[in-house]
Amino acid sequence: MGEHVPVLLERCLQLLAPALATPEAVHVDATLGLGGHAEAVLAAHPQVQLVGLDRDPEALRRAGERLAPYADRTHLVHAVYDELPAVLDRLGLAEVDGALFDLGVSSMQLDAAERGFSYARDAPLDMRMDQTRGITAAEVVNTYSATELRRILHEYGEERFAGRIAAAIVRQRSKAPITSSARLAELVRDAIPAPARRTGGHPAKRTFQALRIEVNAELSTLERAVPAALDALRPGGRVVVLSYHSLEDRIVKQAMAVRARSSAPVDLPVELPGTGPTLRLLTRGAELPGQAEVAANPRAASVRLRAAERINPGLNPGLNPAEAARERPKRRVKALHQPRGPAPRRDKSGEER
Repeated sequence: MGEHVPVLLERCLQLLAPALATPEAVHVDATLGLGGHAEAVLAAHPQVQLVGLDRDPEALRRAGERLAPYADRTHLVHAVYDELPAVLDRLGLAEVDGALFDLGVSSMQLDAAERGFSYARDAPLDMRMDQTRGITAAEVVNTYSATELRRILHEYGEERFAGRIAAAIVRQRSKAPITSSARLAELVRDAIPAPARRTGGHPAKRTFQALRIEVNAELSTLERAVPAALDALRPGGRVVVLSYHSLEDRIVKQAMAVRARSSAPVDLPVELPGTGPTLRLLTRGAELPGQAEVAANPRAASVRLRAAERINPGLNPGLNPAEAARERPKRRVKALHQPRGPAPRRDKSGEER
């Protein structure tokens, strides 16, 4: 646990700080993991109450040990992050000040060979983040049709040889069930053309990613979780999301973008009540890690960070709330009092007179 290095820790703290400076602020760590980000937030903000969620009971136990000095300010819950509304309701919390998502598989899960997440070491094909429920990767590999396997590998792994790999899996399992991570990795490698094996890292990387996403329903869960977290933020509250592949990042980007723009018709001279943006984007696109970050923590190499702040509808998302409050009346007055004058008269040819 002492070797656990939280990804982009200083940047996360910097982005969350304005929202967590209020008395009795509530911060949600939706993917608690080993508690590195949560520990730093609690240490930096002595008044903050933490709600930590994780679907992995072992991660929750180890995070609890790490956060023991802050036990009077923490509520650690065994839950998936799309269950956030129900968790907050049970705790009697109507809104929160900060939220953090550190998506994907955790360091602990990757390092535990017996969990079956890694293609580099042999283990039973499990890949469940919560080993108390759900289907295993072995069940997916041995029971899904070739069509289903191809779809998963193509959509979730962006694997261009998805059809070849799916066919190889079906042929092999007709002889004997595939239950080993090493056997699956070998099977994938053999199914991919030799020239393609020399680039892009380990040949099984995309297949293992796709199976992990399917087993844990990661994308559909994220599609529900991000909007739920945004709904729970108070005005001035902030959310930070760390994604590790384009599929996750696309979901986060779209969820934030739709709330960062007006929903009113573009040709109206004024903003209709309730149609203004409810988010102000805090990052210009997705922020990538610097060289120093990757050198210190190689697992940060693929991270993409996005952050946003909840604002009142009608505020210009390019301004902070105080600036926007001053600007909005001027824009409305100008639009409502635009001098129109008489329309020009035209002759039969259409020319102005």
